[in-house]
Amino acid sequence: MFQYSLDNKRYHTLNYFFRNHFSSKVFKVALNAGFSCPNYKSGGCIYCNHGSGNHYEDMDLVNQFNLVKIPLEKKWPNSKYIAYFQANTNTYAPLPVLREKYELAQSIPNVIGLDIATRSDALSDEVLDYLEELNQKTFLMVELGLQSMHEATLKFINRGHDLKNFEEAVIKLKERGIFVVVHIINGLPHETKEMMIDTVKYLNSLGIDGIKIHMLYVSKDTPLASIYKNHPFPLLTKEEYIDIVCEQLEYLDPKIVIMRITGDPIKEELIAPSWLLKKFVVLNDIDKEMKKRDIYQGDKITP
Repeated sequence: MFQYSLDNKRYHTLNYFFRNHFSSKVFKVALNAGFSCPNYKSGGCIYCNHGSGNHYEDMDLVNQFNLVKIPLEKKWPNSKYIAYFQANTNTYAPLPVLREKYELAQSIPNVIGLDIATRSDALSDEVLDYLEELNQKTFLMVELGLQSMHEATLKFINRGHDLKNFEEAVIKLKERGIFVVVHIINGLPHETKEMMIDTVKYLNSLGIDGIKIHMLYVSKDTPLASIYKNHPFPLLTKEEYIDIVCEQLEYLDPKIVIMRITGDPIKEELIAPSWLLKKFVVLNDIDKEMKKRDIYQGDKITP
């Protein structure tokens, strides 16, 4: 069995990390704190329909939390929780607003930490210092979107910042001892398999702590949907995606936690590819392919 897994996974699972770190079953509860995003002013990223996790936007944080927690608590009564600020850019507000939101979440019973999703261009020194303060009081994760290390891709997807800005943010967070998670997307237009693997190799060099691997999908009401309609481009097949992910994992430091390994689109909003709707099939097929190849996370890292 892989040393960072509690089951048949051949990569470093989030369940293993939580069990090892907290000696308890831990769930992340996604919250919408009502923040916006600095990139919306320039149209936003081309694949974005203005924020994942935008449900519950009219509900206060405690009620949102309880709505998700109640069914989990019935099945796992002794569980702990991470309050996950997911929707939009969760450091894009004045510091007093951030304090109010984060401290409210921390006050909820059995919340043992915070997970804050944000952007590298929305982390002022003032905010970074506050995050350092938070990190000394509770378990803290900060998630940064990158999607690709390639500058041409960042411009094409209208990411709104360059690689240098991202790298500086990671360095500042790591200097403060904060757990850093990075999002990447496989299958972005014009990228080859080698380019996607290079993104993983680059992240190894930054010493990140966790990664979320997504598959590019086309959602309704996005700039990408218009591009896909007017200038169709190939999306990865399930087999291509699995092949790329398996090799990326071989190049990824085994200490990096795999927090997500496939996309999770909303059925009513999805244009393509339809195979992504079968999430557990994709997860199982990744496991089967890694077993077939007899590979594990980190196999191709040179000592």
